[in-house]
Amino acid sequence: MDAFTAGLLQRIHTTQSDLDRARQSGDDFLAELEQGELDDLHRLAAEHGVHVNAA
Repeated sequence: MDAFTAGLLQRIHTTQSDLDRARQSGDDFLAELEQGELDDLHRLAAEHGVHVNAA
């Protein structure tokens, strides 16, 4: 796995964790921001052929 793929997958994992915490704490604004970031990361992964396993 190259550095780009590893970094992207780590960012996706971290953002998913942050999104889960925001949802659990009831912070709708933060959850919306994290969801947008996660969507962007998934789109970037798809554009570069990086397969992301669903949690």
